[in-house]
Amino acid sequence: MIAKLEMLIALAKEKHFGRAAESLGITQPSLSTGIRQLEDQLGVKLVLRGSRFGGLTPEGQRTLIWARKIVGDARRLREEMRFTREGLSGHLRIAVIPTALTWASHLATAFRQAHPNVDFTVLSRNSAEILEMLENFDVDAGISYLDNEPLGHVSTAFLYRETYAAICRPEHPLAGRKQLEWRDLQGQDLCLLTPDMQNRRIVNKAFAEAGMQPKAVLESNSTVVLASQVEEAGLVTVLPDQLARRLVSGRALSMVPLGQATPGPAVGLVAPWQEPHTPVIQALLEAARKVATAEG
Repeated sequence: MIAKLEMLIALAKEKHFGRAAESLGITQPSLSTGIRQLEDQLGVKLVLRGSRFGGLTPEGQRTLIWARKIVGDARRLREEMRFTREGLSGHLRIAVIPTALTWASHLATAFRQAHPNVDFTVLSRNSAEILEMLENFDVDAGISYLDNEPLGHVSTAFLYRETYAAICRPEHPLAGRKQLEWRDLQGQDLCLLTPDMQNRRIVNKAFAEAGMQPKAVLESNSTVVLASQVEEAGLVTVLPDQLARRLVSGRALSMVPLGQATPGPAVGLVAPWQEPHTPVIQALLEAARKVATAEG
């Protein structure tokens, strides 16, 4: 039953029989057979079929909710039993908004110092993708904004609040200033994160509150590209100040803080809500709180 529920979750995610089968490492006929067997066991039609996947029926949508809970509970049980045998071990997958990647590195380092038998995979994703990946069990936790957009039913551990800085070349007219206001960037050729990034929406809001429209001549979902464009093309970018410090270190770049009238958005660790959490997720939440205290 659990294997068949995992098939339904994969199909709902991929919306394509072939891709769902590939993601599970099985053949498409095996997937189709498993879904039909699940429908027979439950006595309802779950999937709309035609020449291709047509979506889930209302009963399929309801079953998907249960499937995620049951599969999540089964995985938690396996983690609990592994903990009793081996202690804290395994592999953690974390999806992180690009502006928080330095914090992800701090967290992974601190966690592995305390628990060397746990390995990490850290992926860069936008905030919407992080929530979807958590829901589909593609990652175990994420680092994202806590108070800007709805998160759903998750556990959180606060890490920091964003403050911002402009990055420019040392010879740029803005480089000699002790602090900038957002309106000081009026008319500047900017390189900014792409509009699908929540950080870009936050930056756009700050510009709007300053009564201006940013002039973005280049957009990227990579902060490394933004820093390179500042260095190579003489553009100006705006990024959270801790990330800005990391990017300007050892490069011919200058960083100037941007004034902020109100506290910036909160960023923290998010994990699927469970009661209780698996030992490794509970330890990760506790590690995040310790890192926040140490860095703060």
